[in-house]
Amino acid sequence: MTYFLQQSLNALQLGSVYALIALGYTMVYGVLTMINFAHGDFFMVGAFLCFISVARLHLPFVPTLLISMAGVALLAVGVEVAAYRPLRNAPRVSAIITALGVGIFLEHFTLALSPYPLHIPPAFANVTWSAGGLAVSSLQVVTVLLSVGLMAALQFVVARTPLGIAMRAVSWDRDTAALLGVPVDRVISATFAIGGALGGAAGMLYALSYPVIDPYMGVLVGWKAFISAVVGGIGDVRGAMLGGYILAAVEIAVAVALPSTYRDFVAFSLLIVLLIFRPYGILGRPRPQKL
Repeated sequence: MTYFLQQSLNALQLGSVYALIALGYTMVYGVLTMINFAHGDFFMVGAFLCFISVARLHLPFVPTLLISMAGVALLAVGVEVAAYRPLRNAPRVSAIITALGVGIFLEHFTLALSPYPLHIPPAFANVTWSAGGLAVSSLQVVTVLLSVGLMAALQFVVARTPLGIAMRAVSWDRDTAALLGVPVDRVISATFAIGGALGGAAGMLYALSYPVIDPYMGVLVGWKAFISAVVGGIGDVRGAMLGGYILAAVEIAVAVALPSTYRDFVAFSLLIVLLIFRPYGILGRPRPQKL
């Protein structure tokens, strides 16, 4: 029983990171029906900002979190304005190719800065409590609570604020929303900023939990977060959160029952099976076609 609880805690910690990244995918898709394939590399930039804050500037936890979130939010807005906005009315494949190109650029720009993996020193006190064989670290508690708090804040913004109403209006019909006075460009930039901030927070939490980072770390983690968004129902905020925890639970269960090399195989197989039997995800719904 203790072993099961320990692995469940590990799944909660990993799932919180997947869910935060998946929210960035699902928000952009919900507003623009576009997959931002560079979002995994936004997560990577958040991890590197964490390294700079901790190893170079020696900052405490809260400023490090704010720097990671704000830095990636600004990066996401810059990418949206410079790379995605000019292609908003272009064929969909142009936006996909651009997103992949942005991701490759970020990876190789970071690679030029640091060609070797970097280790983040243990800068924050990480206390571990043990009871009956169950070990719980303060970093695990902070990761889960902070992630849940950010997800709850996002759900409140989307459901209860003027910005959330504007996001839903742009998602439903961008042209009509513009005619009604909704500042479409600002809403889309805000969507990228929020998604980037969540990705930056995820990058920081991941870097502190697994403290060896490299420029390509966002590729696999980003794809897994994308799988989480699709499993839960891409475009649905609650679905992205649910998908992140489901994928993490599956990965941890596979690592316990089978060799760890099967984790990625099972993760991508889960996506294929779900797309066959429920292509819109667990909580997703088909988008109505406007005539």
